[in-house]
Amino acid sequence: MTIDGFAASPVLVEHARRFHAEGGVPAVPRVAATVLLLRPAGADYEVYVIRRVAAMAFGGMYAFPGGGVDRSDSQAHLDWAGPEPGEWGDRLGLAPDAAQAVVCAAAREVFEEAGVLLAGPDAAAVVGDVSGDEWESARQDLVARRSGFADLLASRRLTLRSDLLLPWSRWITPEFEPRRFDTYFFVALLPEGQRTRDVSGEADHTLWIRPADALARAEAGELTMLPPTLVTLAQIAAAGDLAGVARAAATRDAATPVTPRLDLPDNGEARFLLD
Repeated sequence: MTIDGFAASPVLVEHARRFHAEGGVPAVPRVAATVLLLRPAGADYEVYVIRRVAAMAFGGMYAFPGGGVDRSDSQAHLDWAGPEPGEWGDRLGLAPDAAQAVVCAAAREVFEEAGVLLAGPDAAAVVGDVSGDEWESARQDLVARRSGFADLLASRRLTLRSDLLLPWSRWITPEFEPRRFDTYFFVALLPEGQRTRDVSGEADHTLWIRPADALARAEAGELTMLPPTLVTLAQIAAAGDLAGVARAAATRDAATPVTPRLDLPDNGEARFLLD
């Protein structure tokens, strides 16, 4: 993989050729959100990754906590801190209500999959440890859709801290894939007093790891990752430190999607190019 593209596997090349030969119709991408949780590690920092269970889409791949926007995210009425939905819309290239849904999905998914809650009693505070039995029961109700994220926050008089999420990028799955996602990537610092927990039934392994080490292990074949994960890890690693990540996030284009395009030359290696 280079900064502007990466090699395509023979399976994907054959899949793409068949799709185009048969005049395939691209599936509509599902809007999704994913969060890179970061924490200090001495003079450096680490990122939290999970390995999806084999039975799921992208099974066996290491990725960041995240998932699709659902109906409850777009219908949420909740206390809100940080940029207003209109400001989020400007950053994400969405209407205010759609932007609010994406931000809610990011916060909901990171609680569902990592046990980390980006909320507090007011706009200046964040809850502490949320690993107790009562919180775990609430998390399971959320996962099972017995309650909504807004209901969870309202019942505890909590405010969603949207300012703790920093927009990073947007990726759309190539057109020939049968399952496509329009995914917004965010970065967030692990709140003080909270800890990640291996609670997701969608993951069979989790770890905190330095971005550079994750890239090295992926190159060695020890960690399997899809290109959006690898590219994003390389980008945050290049930022140097946590302050550098925050500075970089402030100026990144999180509205224009990156859609890998498969280049199939008559001679030479097939490659995905990053448009």
